[in-house]
Amino acid sequence: MKKVVISFLMLLLSVPSFAQRNLETVENNLFTAEKSDAKVIKRKVAIGRFSNETQYAKGVFYDKENDPMGKQALDILSSKLAASGKFMLLERNDLAQLLEECQKGDATASTIGADYMIIGSVTEFGRKNIGKQGAFTSAVTQVVEAAVAIRLVEVSTGLIIYSDEAKGSAEQTAKQTMGIGSKASYDATLSDKAISEAIGQLVENIINKCTDKPWRTYFLNYDADAILIAGGSSQGVAAGDQFFIKTKGKKVKNPQTGVTIELPGKQIGTVKVLATAGDTPETEYSFVEVQSEIEINSNNMSIFIIEEK
Repeated sequence: MKKVVISFLMLLLSVPSFAQRNLETVENNLFTAEKSDAKVIKRKVAIGRFSNETQYAKGVFYDKENDPMGKQALDILSSKLAASGKFMLLERNDLAQLLEECQKGDATASTIGADYMIIGSVTEFGRKNIGKQGAFTSAVTQVVEAAVAIRLVEVSTGLIIYSDEAKGSAEQTAKQTMGIGSKASYDATLSDKAISEAIGQLVENIINKCTDKPWRTYFLNYDADAILIAGGSSQGVAAGDQFFIKTKGKKVKNPQTGVTIELPGKQIGTVKVLATAGDTPETEYSFVEVQSEIEINSNNMSIFIIEEK
């Protein structure tokens, strides 16, 4: 009888825990669905430079232009930004080779400007082994630590809008008992993991800073045949989207900082996306219908901008 009572009490105690886990699962699923349905307007981002500023592996024959650590960090950052799905990444590191290759063929070389540029470096990097020796046991741990610093620059103004440093580490332990157990040789992948962890801590902040400023585009064509705006599916634009039409704000020089700033424009209407078209991010466009308080035509369309709500 006593065992039955104990089993019953354990069942009662487990019910709230089970219900709580179910509630957390439902909330997580709802959050994931909401996040996946969230609209993303992609920004144009270029990684200008990513270098190795540490003294690691810098011997007599060190070549700064072909530093594997700097290129590795650049590739990791590019991969993580691309995986977020919130950016149009523009190539800058190997742009000269791309343009040269383009000239060899029939294609016309053309590039587009970035909204933001990321500049960064690996500022700290090192390896060490930590050992523990007991009466019957021993353990050796390989530890790699790395620090990465980046700054996010707004191309139109040259202002650094975000700057930060993050550290990452990776380790591997081999244990033995009375001479029996695992042995671990030099593990080069720990370097990759440490740098990747450091960069991963900065990616979310980069995303937040780049999306602080409203996405903006312009009219491409305005006549009886079609009304077109720049931007299409690769930037997250889709049929049914609505954006504000605003007049371009006046540009003035701030005497306090010496920076030229754009004053807010006046909202005069909205556009609704009917369809998108185009083959590449550079040539994509969208068909729209316009509701405006003032007349817009092919002669004055250049004085207006379109911004996300």
